[in-house]
Amino acid sequence: MLRINHIHTFYGNIEALKGISLDIAEGEIITLIGANGAGKSTTLMSICGVVPPRRGEIYFRGTPIHDMATDKIVALGICQVPEGRRIFPILSVMENLEMGSYLRRDPQGIKSDLDYVFDLFPILAQRRHQAGGTLSGGEQQMLAISRALMARPKLLLLDEPSLGLAPLIIQQIFEIIVKINRENRTTIFLVEQNANLALKIAHRGYVMENGIITLSDTAANLLGNEAVKKAYLGI
Repeated sequence: MLRINHIHTFYGNIEALKGISLDIAEGEIITLIGANGAGKSTTLMSICGVVPPRRGEIYFRGTPIHDMATDKIVALGICQVPEGRRIFPILSVMENLEMGSYLRRDPQGIKSDLDYVFDLFPILAQRRHQAGGTLSGGEQQMLAISRALMARPKLLLLDEPSLGLAPLIIQQIFEIIVKINRENRTTIFLVEQNANLALKIAHRGYVMENGIITLSDTAANLLGNEAVKKAYLGI
């Protein structure tokens, strides 16, 4: 579904991604783990065109997207849930969700997807008229995921969904991620510092250090890898 070929992404003169390559097959949950500043979020922003690569290629279902505008990439079926949630705080829950479906022109499909996200996260249905900024951190993360789902993505990019949340909420969010993947066959690319939890729900994983992919394997094998255990799992 997605293929990244040797991309180099820069912030000014600073090279954040140093020729990384990876691929994601349809229906997979893929996780990218690594320390803070490794380049994980930059990888997602390169895919979305927010910080386009200076060199290299990105293909989505065979279509080159490395030179494509972000809105065109979203229209193809890629949607990102950014780090820190970044909902629209002064807009209501409903208005945030409507923003997620902005590019769509299928009212019945939008209604069906609205019912689906309210089924996933019933608390959002209860708070549909409440301003997004008044929600708890966990509820805002639920809203951010739901807003992305309203775009009906084929590939969902999740950037640190556990950040700043209580353990019970994190567990709930990760169970929903698995449910979205299984029920909708939505392909998921998960960037996550909680490597243990991410690898437990993923099919395959990549390890990133200083803008370079240093290791890739099945999630089960990475969980059992001694170097990964020591560096990222606290074992």
